[in-house]
Amino acid sequence: MSTPGESTPAHWDAAYTAGDTTRGWYQSQATMSLHLIESTDLPATSSIVDVGSGASVLVDDLLAAGYSDITCMDHSPIGLQVARDRLGDRAHDVDWIVADLLTWQPPRTYDIWHDRAVLHFLLDEADIAAYRRTMLAGTHVGSWLVLGVFGPEGPQMCAGLPVRRYDDTGIDALLGGDFTRTERIVVDHVRPDGDTQQYLWTLARRDR
Repeated sequence: MSTPGESTPAHWDAAYTAGDTTRGWYQSQATMSLHLIESTDLPATSSIVDVGSGASVLVDDLLAAGYSDITCMDHSPIGLQVARDRLGDRAHDVDWIVADLLTWQPPRTYDIWHDRAVLHFLLDEADIAAYRRTMLAGTHVGSWLVLGVFGPEGPQMCAGLPVRRYDDTGIDALLGGDFTRTERIVVDHVRPDGDTQQYLWTLARRDR
């Protein structure tokens, strides 16, 4: 579904063209993401997909930490190109996929599914259900979910778009009976302008 005020490739292409490092989502290091990924105790050869990766620096941090099987997926080609340009020759060590997550058919399953940028922009229940179907298709029993969404006191708007704030009940609905949550962290992300945004982070393991 695509309606005005919705997260679309054109919206994010324009956002990244305007400059990434001054936008509210920017972080110089993906500290919490890397912490939770390393908390899985999986080897650095494990496969990781960062959905909605855009220009995120998580890929930089993963490469620096020795991870070798990384996929960055987003529906904004410009966002991905920002990351590729920043990485230079190291970009060749990463798989890049331009696709709409809600209709994407993952070509494989991944050991770690990471999302800091997609779920809280989905407002329609059908879109959330589509997200969950893709997440299940892209993971296997034993996979880990690393998820960062706006918490109960998070913003109501981000990047000019309305967002959905999550509490434990909303996360439980997403996990269903397929994942078991092993860690929950609430943290304030400090934006480049000094304002803060509350994030609810979840680490969960797929059990079935």
